[in-house]
Amino acid sequence: MSDMVLDINMVPEAIFSHIKTEKVKFHEENGSYVLTPIKAEEKTFDHLIGMFSDGKLSIDGYLKEKRLEKEHEN
Repeated sequence: MSDMVLDINMVPEAIFSHIKTEKVKFHEENGSYVLTPIKAEEKTFDHLIGMFSDGKLSIDGYLKEKRLEKEHEN
């Protein structure tokens, strides 16, 4: 059986009252079914660092383009 991530509201109230997270991982382990609380991911600013995080244009390339645009405007 593959692991599943369930919203805590899908779990019966008797179990839900003991779990303090919003999601749980449900998996089978040696014939037993295990619910493992999943902690909420801490929000980071990593995705905001760098204007072009997709790797298509580096900051140096961006600055070079801006410099060329400025030269063409004059």
